[in-house]
Amino acid sequence: MVIAKGAADLKPVLMDPTGKKIKNPYYLIEEREQVVFVVSGGRNGTEFNKTEGYFSNFPGMQTYLCLYGSGILLMQRNDEFGEAKEFKMVLLNTLKQVNVPVGWGMCLVNTGNNLLVVLRNSVLDPKYQDSNPIIEKKGLAYYVLEKKGEIAFEPNPRYRVHPQITTE
Repeated sequence: MVIAKGAADLKPVLMDPTGKKIKNPYYLIEEREQVVFVVSGGRNGTEFNKTEGYFSNFPGMQTYLCLYGSGILLMQRNDEFGEAKEFKMVLLNTLKQVNVPVGWGMCLVNTGNNLLVVLRNSVLDPKYQDSNPIIEKKGLAYYVLEKKGEIAFEPNPRYRVHPQITTE
């Protein structure tokens, strides 16, 4: 099954929801207990294109494998009050594999000019995915932007706490 996500789907988590947006920011292809994310290149305003993101309650690791393109997998763990407790970024390129533990939020960001194609090892029942904490805060703790031709991280002002960004 192919699911197309439009600009309206991404609007609640963008730094500037009124700016210029990508018409079809990403697609999900679900097949045989796997999901392929196809994230378009480009910008939503100054922010790199991304997926909406979600927190996983799946009772186990989820594995993401980059099949094509370049980007960043953002991972965030919140405290009991919904504030960011930990924030990680993992650079993605072809054949890079990342494991995301239970309880972490994740979001794929395409920092390249071509498609970013990432395979996840499971089709999650909607009961295991929770986008509400991300939608309520209009994104994760940091936005990923282009500033002077470089990748930059802009703190999301809706969070009181902005933990140090760690890399994996």
